[in-house]
Amino acid sequence: MSSELQKKTGRPADLAKREAIIDAAAASFFDIGYEATSIERVAADAGVSKVTVYNHFGGKPALLSAAVESQCEQIRSSLSLDGLAAGTIRERLAALGETFVAFLSRPEMIAFERRIAAETERDPAIGACFLDAGPRRMHALLAALMQRAAELGELDIDDPMLAAEQFASMCKGFGDLERRFGAGSDRDRDKARIAGAVDAFLRAYAP
Repeated sequence: MSSELQKKTGRPADLAKREAIIDAAAASFFDIGYEATSIERVAADAGVSKVTVYNHFGGKPALLSAAVESQCEQIRSSLSLDGLAAGTIRERLAALGETFVAFLSRPEMIAFERRIAAETERDPAIGACFLDAGPRRMHALLAALMQRAAELGELDIDDPMLAAEQFASMCKGFGDLERRFGAGSDRDRDKARIAGAVDAFLRAYAP
């Protein structure tokens, strides 16, 4: 393939560099936090120059957005409409809740959210960036799943965004607060909480 054609179609080398930069940034944000992460460190860990990092992302805010989006892509792929197509609505909601809580319960995610919360005190833009790249995208995905179930006649929902918020909040419950303050996870309790969330949700929204 000619270099001119590569420029038109997108160069694999550039894509590989971009992915390496995102991976290095995510690792650094998780490890030492946003404020302590430098473009120099990300470039060195990714095996590229600082100029390459700036050319791809412009600066740390865009890097944070890309890193958070990359992490959330893991759960988005697990919560695809096709992936949750099998089983009853009760079974699919339970699987949805378990996948969602397992993702949020990862130690590195808990540590990352703590750092982002602390650094948002210094710079509110950091928190806004995190919300846009992660939680708000996840909220929209959950709402899309609720909307699809409503279209199939499995749920009676007028406001999918509100229903998604209610379901996520019930699944996380008090366990989410405990994890944030170092109490750890109780998988049996999490599973019981999710089962209860599904029961309550279906009582509210079953047709």
